[in-house]
Parts: sequence; structure tokens; C-alpha cells
Amino acid sequence: MWQRSVCVGLLALALGYLCVLGPELPPSALRQLSASLLGTLRRARSLEARTVAAWQAAIVRPARGWARVAVGVNACVDVVLSGVKLLEALGLEPGEGKNHAVLNSGQDLREAFAHFMERGAAAERFFSDAEAFQAIARTASEHPAAQLYVGGNAALIGQKLATNPDLKILLCGPVGPKLHELLDDNVVVPPESMQERDEFHLILEYQAGEQWGRVRAPAANRFIFSHDLSNGALNMLEVFVSSLDEFQPDLVVLSGLHMMEGQSKEMRQRRLMEAVASISDIPTNIPIHLELASMTDQDFMSNIMHQQVFPLVNSIGLNEQELLFLTQSASGPHASLASWSGIPDVGVVSDILFWILKEHGKMAERTSDLTRIHFHTLAYHILVTVDGHWGNQAAAVAAGARAAGTQACATDTIDTSKVFLKAPLEFVTSHTEAPSKISLNPDEPVVHWHREGISFHFTPVLVCKDPVRTVGLGDAISAEGLLYSEVYPQ
Repeated sequence: MWQRSVCVGLLALALGYLCVLGPELPPSALRQLSASLLGTLRRARSLEARTVAAWQAAIVRPARGWARVAVGVNACVDVVLSGVKLLEALGLEPGEGKNHAVLNSGQDLREAFAHFMERGAAAERFFSDAEAFQAIARTASEHPAAQLYVGGNAALIGQKLATNPDLKILLCGPVGPKLHELLDDNVVVPPESMQERDEFHLILEYQAGEQWGRVRAPAANRFIFSHDLSNGALNMLEVFVSSLDEFQPDLVVLSGLHMMEGQSKEMRQRRLMEAVASISDIPTNIPIHLELASMTDQDFMSNIMHQQVFPLVNSIGLNEQELLFLTQSASGPHASLASWSGIPDVGVVSDILFWILKEHGKMAERTSDLTRIHFHTLAYHILVTVDGHWGNQAAAVAAGARAAGTQACATDTIDTSKVFLKAPLEFVTSHTEAPSKISLNPDEPVVHWHREGISFHFTPVLVCKDPVRTVGLGDAISAEGLLYSEVYPQ
């Protein structure tokens, strides 16, 4: 750091010296020397500062933005606290980690938390025992370190969008009294969406390097669990769709399908088909964004892809865990990859995103509305679009990355002293075709490439060194990306 400061100081002296010598130098020589020194001065700034400056220039509002956005259908109150502190309060000792698709006991909770903490990975699970969950929730909510927030992907996206005074937001989901109190005044909740009791989700956070017994977290993240019956049955979906006629949105954001994993297979299958019927009733001129979340049942994910959900929506938001699970569930490219090792390989991610749009997106020979995917991981984001359907995507992906840096650090603007560039400075764009090799330039951090009628926009994320809160980060990213996106009339 001190070397850079010295360098900047010397360059400033050199520029001052040029000003003194100016009258004795030819104008062309003066211009050349000044440009060279100024270029060196720019490069002397940190990679993070250069990235932020470039984003500021790239992030522009779309020519035609949204005015009314309807969001549904999962909503709850998040109880956020340290996972290690809660497990200690519950008297659960550290031990070996083990993945559980469904949590049936405190022992399952202990093992699943350790499993994902050791990997630094986000996960969400259903807790099957209602009585045991209520006891754990009571301990969590009464813990001195616990904080209560708006929760549920739909409510979080709605809350984020509501910070823009020009937007009117409709939120439909199981909204209890505490959640209603926490919501922004700009969020409209239909009376049919209100219920007497809140649904609580427990968010167990851990920090990078945090230790619990022999488990050490390589990155900050969170483990979510709940016994949520209203969201689990998508009780508010029909109310949501029926409320659209009166609200007249120009964008619909849908989330909560993952909550159905806690249902029996028969119930889940029936409810998914009912969901498809309801989504089909949304007018085709209103774009729909589907926000995915953590799932464990490959058959269920495959059903969401193949049983007309993907073709009914225009846009999808997802992270690296969901992307890998999706390709594993449908035997897509790189499906044999068991898990990511460190930062997800850009070429591998690019191949899977390309395959989703080629196999399930809007192509000439296929009836589908899917034309956009917003992928986000800790170190970088990629926006992928079918050509001719979306505009302003360079601004959208940069805005999403900027939101990640500000929200994780709880700052209004990015403080470059609190973040660092973790994205690869060099990467290839594919492993299944002849790839392009790209070197990242912080002065032009949004990188674009093209592949068979599909456009990719990549940008790094400035990762928060000491994140204040990780929950809802993906929802904030997707909301900000949508805010800066423009859909073209077809």
C-alpha cells in the first residue's frame, strides 16, 4: 500500500514539474508526456477503485424502466444470528458434518450446519418436527444477539425494489403482523394476503475463518431452516395471480417454488401442476422473473424445468449451488462435477448457462419465453440473454455486483478499503467449444462475449472483507439487476 502512495506522490511531483517546464517543451511532447503520466497515475490506483469508477460510468438507467412490480409468493420474518452461538445455546456439541435433505432433529441440524459451514456454502432446509422447531425458534428469537428482518425471497426482492420511490410494489405472501410492521411503506399488501401469525425462518450465519470445533469456514455464508407450512404449500399463489388484474404490473417477480420440498411427493406434484396453471393465467405481455433457491430433490428440480415452469418465465435468477444442482438434475454439461472447488470456473458456468437457454429458452423452433438468466456467485456475476429481447444488460450486471458490495458491507456506496477483488483476472469462456481467453481489465470490468445468438455479460464482484449480513444478498442482486434491465417489446 505504501509503495502505491509513494508512486502517486512522485507522479504528482512529475506533473507539477511538467507544468513548470511547459513553456520550454513543444506542445506535442507536453501532451504525450502528460497523457503517459496520467495513465500511469490511473493505473496506480487500486484495482477496486478502478472497478468502482468504471461501474459508475457503466451503470445507467434503461430508456424504459418499470413503474409497477408485483412480487410473490414467499414471505416470512427472518431471525438472524450466529449459527455457532445458537448451536451452543441449544447445547449441541461440534462434530462431523453430514448433509441432510430434511432436518428431523437437533442432531440433523448440527450435522447439516457443520457440513455446509465447512464448505462455505449457502443452504436451505425444511425442519419436519413442528414442536422441536418451535422450541429452537424460541431460543433463537430470544437470544441477545438475534435480529429480526423481512424474510423470504419475494418479500426481500419487494423490499429492495421499494427503496426506489418511482416504483410501486405489490407483495403477496403469508404476511403476519410482525412482517407487515417491517415492510417499507411503498409496499402494498392485499388484504387476502394477511394472516394472524408470522412464519419464522432461522438464518444461521458464519464468518470467513470462523471455527466451530474442527470445522473452519472458508467463506462467509448462511444456513437457513424453517417449519414453514404457508410458504411450503404456496398458499398465496392463486391470491397473487388474481390480484394482478387490479394492480396492473409491468413486471412480475415470482419465488418460493423451492419451499414445496417439505411436502410429500404426491402433494408437491399436484401443487406444482396447479402452480403452472396459475402462472399460465398471467398475461403474456407481462415479463416474469423466477428467483430460484436452494433445493435437494433432483426430481423436483427436473419437474420445474420440464413441466412448463421454465418456458413460462422470461428470466431466472440463481447462484452457483443452484446452477450445479440444475445441470446435475437434468444431465446437462459438467453434470459429473460433484461440487465447486473454490471460485466456480467461468468456462464451466458459461457452458451450463448456454445449455439452459439453448435447451429451454426461446429459440425459433421452441415455444418458450425464457430469454434471460442472472447468475451470481461470490466473486463474479454473469447475465446471459437471448439476442433481441433485453437491453441495458451491461448496466444491469454492474448494478447487481455493486449491490453485492454495498449490502454485504452495509454501506450506501462501495468503500474500497472494505472490499477486495476476488474474481479471476484471466479465464476462458467455455470448456465445450473453442474458447476465448479473457484478461480482466478493472478499467473496463464488464466483459461481453457472444455464442450462437446468446450474449454474455460478465463482471467481477468486490467482495466485502468483513460482511455484516449475508442473508438476502442474492435477492438484492437480482432486484437491482432487474431494476436496470429493459425488456424489448416483441
